[in-house]
Amino acid sequence: MPFKVENIGIITQARMTSTRLPGKIFKKANGKTLLHYHISRLKQSGFDVAIATTTNGTDDCVYDFAEKNQLKIYRGSEDNVLSRFYETATKYQFDVIVRVTSDCPLIDPHLIRNSIEKYIKLNNSGLYLSNTIERTFARGFDFEVFSFRLLKEAYENACNIADLEHVTPYIIRNASGSTDFYSVKQDRDNSNLRITVDTPEDYQLIKTLIGQYQADAMDYHSIEDLLNDHAELRAINADIVQKKI
Repeated sequence: MPFKVENIGIITQARMTSTRLPGKIFKKANGKTLLHYHISRLKQSGFDVAIATTTNGTDDCVYDFAEKNQLKIYRGSEDNVLSRFYETATKYQFDVIVRVTSDCPLIDPHLIRNSIEKYIKLNNSGLYLSNTIERTFARGFDFEVFSFRLLKEAYENACNIADLEHVTPYIIRNASGSTDFYSVKQDRDNSNLRITVDTPEDYQLIKTLIGQYQADAMDYHSIEDLLNDHAELRAINADIVQKKI
């Protein structure tokens, strides 16, 4: 169904109480926090960025970071992340939402921008577009694009715990019967590479990539090439298993 797009926003979820690496978003690499790198790269896309954090006192520092840097922010439920995203999108009147997570400090803004342009061209409010449907990119470049309509359907109808905790499973399962899918892929398969931050080993790799190779100034191609060319870098977090949804 064609629809009118007036406001596009990137919503990133951020909180301090990570189970495997608490406080990871404020850990530093080359003197700057991982959240700083994450937000700085997202802003390079040219679209609005909003942080969806929790009402917990432990996340007061996330709110302070947003205030200091004049960023959009919303505080909502810790456990019902779906409601937190919906309320953030409602507050800022986003017609199209790009969902990302703050454990991806090297997320690629140009990949996101090109994908949003593709989404707009396809002109379908029932479309779910992502590079996680069939993974070919390194884990850490993940994004999902969908309309406020699909988010609202999920918010109003989803009821199981996984749907509420992870925002998009209701949409991905096509539980409403109104979801179409577009998979963003690249020719080479780099899905074995890991540049997300969930463990001390992940953090060590990011510190090395930024501190020694200035990866914060690289695009995703260059970061993936760097990892493919250096087995010693890949080995730092090669044994880490991604948590299951």
